[in-house]
Amino acid sequence: MSEAAGPAQERVFLVVIDDTPEMRVALRYAANRARHVGGRVVLLHVYEPPDRQHWMALESLMREERMAEAELLTQRLAAETAALTGTLPAVHLREGATRDELLKLIDEDPSISVLILAAASGDAGPGPLVSAMSSKYVGRLRIPVTLVPGGLTEAEIDALS
Repeated sequence: MSEAAGPAQERVFLVVIDDTPEMRVALRYAANRARHVGGRVVLLHVYEPPDRQHWMALESLMREERMAEAELLTQRLAAETAALTGTLPAVHLREGATRDELLKLIDEDPSISVLILAAASGDAGPGPLVSAMSSKYVGRLRIPVTLVPGGLTEAEIDALS
């Protein structure tokens, strides 16, 4: 006699948010997937630390400005995500290098199920984060990565997800 399976683990879709056009593709794809499977979205925004300044007050002011900009971006994108999924996403704001902070978050949060990234369209290549997470750092990940073409329209994303 086998035990009945417990409730399925909630799918958690992680999206790295920034100001690139392809990020919107990844976000919509993740929101649609979360809505369809009863999962949720986690947003990560990493902002660069200010350059070291001789004047601590200037460095502190620059840090505060970057944090304020990051908060505005994440609030706006969290609201957009909530409109698509029906639930507010979890939001993580971090200072540092995007790749490093992304790997740390994945290691720290065992609930994250899938990393959703969108590749930049054009001749410049898929983007540094997509390149890193699909090659050199893929072995460090404990979760799958879904790469979405960054040039998709909303209708194409909706049809795929």
